[in-house]
Amino acid sequence: MAAVRGMSRMYGLCFQAVRQTAGLKASRLLQYRAFRVTAMHRQQPFDSSLEKPQFPGASAEFVDQLEFIQPNVISGIPVYRVMDRQGNIINPSQDPQLSKETVLNFYQTMTLLNTMDRILYESQRQGRISFYMTNYGEEGTHIGSAAALDPNDLVFGQYREAGVLMYRGFPLDLFMAQCYANADDLGKGRQMPVHYGSKDLNFVTISSPLATQIPQAAGAAYAVKRENKNRAVICYFGEGAASEGDAHAGFNFSATLECPLIFFCRNNGYAISTPTNEQYRGDGIAARGPGYGMLSIRVDGNDVFAVYNATKEARRRAVAENQPFLIEAMTYRIGHHSTSDDSSAYRSVDEVNYWDKQDHPISRLRHYMMARDWWSEDDERSWRKQSRKTVMEAFERAERRLKPNPELLFTDVYQEMTPSLDKQRQALWRHVQQYKEHYPLDLYDK
Repeated sequence: MAAVRGMSRMYGLCFQAVRQTAGLKASRLLQYRAFRVTAMHRQQPFDSSLEKPQFPGASAEFVDQLEFIQPNVISGIPVYRVMDRQGNIINPSQDPQLSKETVLNFYQTMTLLNTMDRILYESQRQGRISFYMTNYGEEGTHIGSAAALDPNDLVFGQYREAGVLMYRGFPLDLFMAQCYANADDLGKGRQMPVHYGSKDLNFVTISSPLATQIPQAAGAAYAVKRENKNRAVICYFGEGAASEGDAHAGFNFSATLECPLIFFCRNNGYAISTPTNEQYRGDGIAARGPGYGMLSIRVDGNDVFAVYNATKEARRRAVAENQPFLIEAMTYRIGHHSTSDDSSAYRSVDEVNYWDKQDHPISRLRHYMMARDWWSEDDERSWRKQSRKTVMEAFERAERRLKPNPELLFTDVYQEMTPSLDKQRQALWRHVQQYKEHYPLDLYDK
């Protein structure tokens, strides 16, 4: 045993010596190679001005002066427009040359939306529905963008894009059914008013939390890209929602994954009660696009043709090139944020009146049509009367309709009802039967 231990020690010492010798040779070889490379560099003249940064995280040049980048590197991103406030085409080459029928459809959809807003707003004030949000002043952003899309394009709205859905053919009866949460509501009475959705019209159901639709739209656009079916996604949001972290996630994912997605920001001046000068310090939302590697444009949101042109071109290139676009539509929210808000607490009546009377998207388009004899004062009176009658008829039908069957509270979650859910269902009906004087079941669909 002693001999075996001696042999093991000797083998160990020999192995260690071999490793040390090999390590020394390798070290000397590396030093020699480094010396040769250094010597070669020393032999050639070096011009530091020609040296380029090799960092993987940015495309840039070296500078030898300490200077911080100014937040507004230009005087301000320009606002693209086609019409002035009087409906005159500024540059004929930018006129979309839409037919009379198309322009009339634009106008009638914008004014029908305006009429529906007025009636449903008053309905909430009278206690007939629980909540409402108007679209006053932003009609041009809805109709101009909706008209530029393909019907198969997927829409992610925030909560002030009812005009997009209306332009796609969503009927007044379903708008009313949703706000009244009656038996005809596609959402089965489960959502707050104005949280519309339509699978048939490729309009994803609206959710209340701000900006959640932005990363969802990025994921949907990535799926659309993989399908390769000449389809795009558009995602609407306000400048307030752009302050949410979800906006960053959506912008970055869509740019790095090269998704056919149009980010459409309605910059209407206020995030509920927060004005833009308290919301951000940079040059609006369009200025953020280049930082994510996105092509961006700022348009006059009260000019329906400018919105149409910008969205149409963005849609074309998004599909052809598989890349996202950012459109910032500058507009103004004439109405209160919602029926839960009183905007007189944070802005003046004169400010609101200016946008309502001097620079409204509906009046601008009306000027355009009347200059071409496509519309008259008589047409205006007749249409206003007819549209109000149409909205009131849908309104009255919705009020008469029964509420959804209470059993729908327990459906559309599991394919088969779980024991715990069935237990809750039985408890509900026991409670209703015990206090049936408080639950008029004759008002609910059977």
